[in-house]
Amino acid sequence: MSQIIPIGADHAGFQLKSEVIKHLEFKGYEVKDYGCYSEESIDYADFGHPVADHVEANEGSKGIVICGSGNGINMTVNKHQGIRGALCWKKEIAQLAREHNDANILTLPARFISVEEALEMVDIFWNTAFEGGRHQNRIDKIPMCK
Repeated sequence: MSQIIPIGADHAGFQLKSEVIKHLEFKGYEVKDYGCYSEESIDYADFGHPVADHVEANEGSKGIVICGSGNGINMTVNKHQGIRGALCWKKEIAQLAREHNDANILTLPARFISVEEALEMVDIFWNTAFEGGRHQNRIDKIPMCK
């Protein structure tokens, strides 16, 4: 597979990130791990911004970020103009995030989902296409003027 998948997490998401990386690599994807690299306490923004930068710089790409609740790192990536990060805790939300919102970063709340749920959402996120149509009109209204 040619697309590189960027992934980043804070200390609370470190273990889940490791499982997601193994899963993606088993499926043949190349993964760029932006950290963190241990369960030592760190700041989620330091690992969310590089993932968002990667996705913005590579049109059509998607990424994954993980923190304890998912909220902090999702807020971080959504500060980037070209990012539509979706905090997902159920497979149906992951599917709708792609179909209706053309989400390009999947955010996972490590403390609130199982590894199995996370991997299922990763697969759904990667295999679900954006529907376009009326949803494109809504997405076009998301960016703010500077």
